[in-house]
Amino acid sequence: MKLEYFIAQRLIKAKSNKSNVSGPIIKIAITAIVISMIMMIVSVATGIGLQEKIREKIGAFHGHIIISNFDNNNSEVSISPITVSDNLYDYVKEMDGISHVQAVASTGGIIRTEDAFEGIILKGVDKNFYWDQLQEYVVAGKLPQFSENISNDIAISEFLANRLNLKVGDAFNTFFLRDSAEKLPFSRRFTIAAIYNSGLADYDASYIIGDIRHVQRFNKWKENQVGNLEVFVTDFKKIDEIGDAVYTEIPATYNSYTIVQKFPNIFEWLELLDFNIIGIIFFMILISAVNMIVALLVLILERTQMIGILKALGASNWTIRKIFLYNAAYLIIIGLSIGNAIGIGLIYIQKYGKVVTLNPESYYVKYAPVHIDWLQIAALNVGTIVICLLILLIPSYIITKIAPSKAIKFQ
Repeated sequence: MKLEYFIAQRLIKAKSNKSNVSGPIIKIAITAIVISMIMMIVSVATGIGLQEKIREKIGAFHGHIIISNFDNNNSEVSISPITVSDNLYDYVKEMDGISHVQAVASTGGIIRTEDAFEGIILKGVDKNFYWDQLQEYVVAGKLPQFSENISNDIAISEFLANRLNLKVGDAFNTFFLRDSAEKLPFSRRFTIAAIYNSGLADYDASYIIGDIRHVQRFNKWKENQVGNLEVFVTDFKKIDEIGDAVYTEIPATYNSYTIVQKFPNIFEWLELLDFNIIGIIFFMILISAVNMIVALLVLILERTQMIGILKALGASNWTIRKIFLYNAAYLIIIGLSIGNAIGIGLIYIQKYGKVVTLNPESYYVKYAPVHIDWLQIAALNVGTIVICLLILLIPSYIITKIAPSKAIKFQ
């Protein structure tokens, strides 16, 4: 093997540098591999990054699995409560694959200022709410923290704050309808503690986040009655499996559904990204293989005399084929090395520099997110080498058809 590799490097590579034909073709083949590798790394990193970021964002504001009363019929506002006094909270939290459970309740209202008004949904949360997941979306102020005493602090979206001309520290009146039209609406004066921007247009246009005890008082619920339980899973890939397990274990009068079921259009679109990534990888490897086939055939044509001499000296067809395949592998590795350096560099530039921006109304994020997985990058490199070399076995078969007597006379 060492002898074959030595021949591949010394006889083929050295002479190809002097060739007027193979030199440019080899450079084109290497360039094709470089571009293909860059495209594959960027497509995988940005595609998977976008999927993970959108899943993470939707989960942060809605939970992964929602448990509610059947009477709510998946409504955005809480109509009928669920009771968590029968150890339901602790029981769900202890299930396999569950990382966190939090109680929420929502009700509709109207924010009224001196200059404008907006319809909103107050999402009430308690002291166990997982604020850490919302921290990165805060653009001003500090997220409220609820303790023993009921709080009037709220977090409002940047969209609503701009429309109502409000800022951190401002107070405003909010009105909530009673169950009877003859009664005057409830009125609360909230203070803005934080302004967030989720990038989810529907959410930002409607939701403010405050103390759940306000909603409980409006609806005349007890302390152990809430609108929904938001459940977070440890592995999003198992959300369907865990969602089925939760649905089976909760009381018959309760319903549960995953955010995949709540937002089917978004998650179907995310699944389509997988096909796009696979398609890009397929065509990039195909382009690399085609260019390497052309380069290999040119090398074989230029080294016909050498092939004849090696055969006359007793070299087998497979030995000679391996010489050319070793050289092809060498060229592929050069292209992959350059492609990896450029591709990974571009990914890190985007990760820390956020150069490429997106329309949040269409993509739910302001910047193209990236996900760097070294195992995936290694798989792309190994896969490209293996597939290209397997394909190159076909054109290398032409070596077996070269007769030594004719090849030595070849000019």
